[in-house]
Amino acid sequence: MALADAADETTVVSPSAGRSSASGESEVYVPRDWQRDYQPPGSFPPATERRRTWPWVVGIIGALLLGLVGLGIVLALLVPKVFRNKNANNANVATAPSNSNASATLPNSNSDSNSNTNSAANENSAPTNRELTPPPTDSAQVLSTLNDIENDWTEANINADKRKLDYILADDYVGTASDGRSQGKAEYIKTIERDTVIEKWNFEDLNVSLRGDRATLTGRIRIQARGQAVVYSFTDKFVWRDGRWQAVGSVVEQKE
Repeated sequence: MALADAADETTVVSPSAGRSSASGESEVYVPRDWQRDYQPPGSFPPATERRRTWPWVVGIIGALLLGLVGLGIVLALLVPKVFRNKNANNANVATAPSNSNASATLPNSNSDSNSNTNSAANENSAPTNRELTPPPTDSAQVLSTLNDIENDWTEANINADKRKLDYILADDYVGTASDGRSQGKAEYIKTIERDTVIEKWNFEDLNVSLRGDRATLTGRIRIQARGQAVVYSFTDKFVWRDGRWQAVGSVVEQKE
């Protein structure tokens, strides 16, 4: 009996066939687990293709190379310019006056004094408008100017005005002393003494000859001293310098 039942169970292949129960009702066949239709497993998602990394590596390396090339070009343009500016600054320092370097290390007061001294020296060395002024060529005008100078010169001799004499006489002045020997400007001014005898004077027969920046004045001077008149003839030489006439020589002889 048990075998028959087993054989019966193994021969049943239709799931729709039912068996009647003892009560006459048909039973619904329920297939066993192993009899259910085979369901294939769901398909696995396709494996993603591995991305290639070498193009990225090549791109990064190329970008770095371009950056290095660009940096090299910038340096090639800037470095020579920096060296040129440095050389120019060094040249300016090398050609700057040494007094400027010395004054930079001194206190402010000394710097001010040095700057004033340097500026004064530059003014003295640079040509002025007076130096560039050509000598006058009008004989009448020169004669009038030299006549005024002769009066100032005589007055300075009488009063022993050394400052005025220093202005009238050129540094290379050479004259004749009372004893007949030559006398330079320094000795002339040093030995001059005040004259209390001369009362008045007057110039006569003045004549001037011009030769470029040189002028020669000849004439006579009549001096009144203690009621007596004394006449001297003279030849004074002048040079046009610093925009004015300066005496460079004088020869005086007594006539009466």
